[in-house]
Amino acid sequence: MTSELGRRIWFTIGALLVYRLGTYIPLPGIDYAAWAQFFRSQAGGVLGQADLFSGGAIERLAIFALGLTPYLSAAIFLQLASIVVPPLAALPNRGERGRRRLEAWTLGLTFGLAAFQGFGIAIALEGIPNFIADPGLLFRLTTMLSLTGGTMFLVWLSGQITARGVGNGLALILFPGIVTALPSAIAGTLELGRQGAFSSNFILGLFVLAVALIGLIVFVELARRRFPVEYARRQVGMRMIEGRSYLSVKLNAAGVIPAIVASWLIVQVLAAWSLLVVEDPGPFRHGVLHLIAYALVIVLGALLYTAFVVNPERVAADLDKRGGVIPGVAPGEATAEHVDAAISRTAMLGALYLALVCLIPEMLIAYWQVPFYLGGPALLLVVCTVLDFEVQLKNGAHIRLGGQRP
Repeated sequence: MTSELGRRIWFTIGALLVYRLGTYIPLPGIDYAAWAQFFRSQAGGVLGQADLFSGGAIERLAIFALGLTPYLSAAIFLQLASIVVPPLAALPNRGERGRRRLEAWTLGLTFGLAAFQGFGIAIALEGIPNFIADPGLLFRLTTMLSLTGGTMFLVWLSGQITARGVGNGLALILFPGIVTALPSAIAGTLELGRQGAFSSNFILGLFVLAVALIGLIVFVELARRRFPVEYARRQVGMRMIEGRSYLSVKLNAAGVIPAIVASWLIVQVLAAWSLLVVEDPGPFRHGVLHLIAYALVIVLGALLYTAFVVNPERVAADLDKRGGVIPGVAPGEATAEHVDAAISRTAMLGALYLALVCLIPEMLIAYWQVPFYLGGPALLLVVCTVLDFEVQLKNGAHIRLGGQRP
């Protein structure tokens, strides 16, 4: 292990410890005994799903209760908006200045969303009897500023991890909350087995299914679709050589984003239903309608996001600029159409894989009443984070001062 890699690992560990500490710093002016009782009564619903990605900060009503949700929402909104707003889509291609402007817009939108959600949470807490010792404008402002400040700090901290640590900062911030929920989930399942609620075969089947899902995620996330590319003959010294390589595309080019977006949208629908409709949203939360809507959003999101991040026309133009051609396919528009058709088929496989991984945990919760919420997005995030961390550790021997790699 190089000294630079060791420094990065220790920086990452220290940053994650700071994050975990923040999930235990409570908001002021709240009766936490009453909140704990209320949370336990709602833990199997929207609050339980959201708490998984907050690292337990919602359960403790801490300053990091909003987590990175406003930032992810802002980034997703701008990415979707860039599909229909060409100037926004062109920003990442304008070099460092364009990327900084896009990041500034993302941060501004994050601040606005966090402030809006924080103020709404404060009003909602005031509406629950015996929760707030001194309700009023001061409590609302304090809560809003605390939650907004917590989110903006986490955005900054995740950026520091990405730049000075190991791995993707956003994923690593979300990672500990999910992992720390695993021991209690396993213990709860085993306890239900001891009480006779679950049979030994059912518990064994759950663990086998979990291992199978993890294996599927690892296989698909490492899978690549490769297109052979040949380059024109060129002279090097006294010899004429020709190049041959491969254009590699991930089977799941959209990554975890469609699953997270779908989960986020479902949570927003359930939250709005709970606020605006008196009836319990149980039929939607645990019914066939929920599963169908969840799957459709994931598949559509994966196809749209893949089309956004993998542009066949851009691929064809880059190949033409470098003198590369796909054997048997004419350069230019024909290459773009060939790549587009192949990527579309690959993207559909990736979308169906994401839907499968996300629906299986939902079905376990809905029809077999498993006692924990560890959905597909959480499982995908954990496995993908570990894979990314492993790749960076393997490349650690090449890390130089300043984070440069040869």
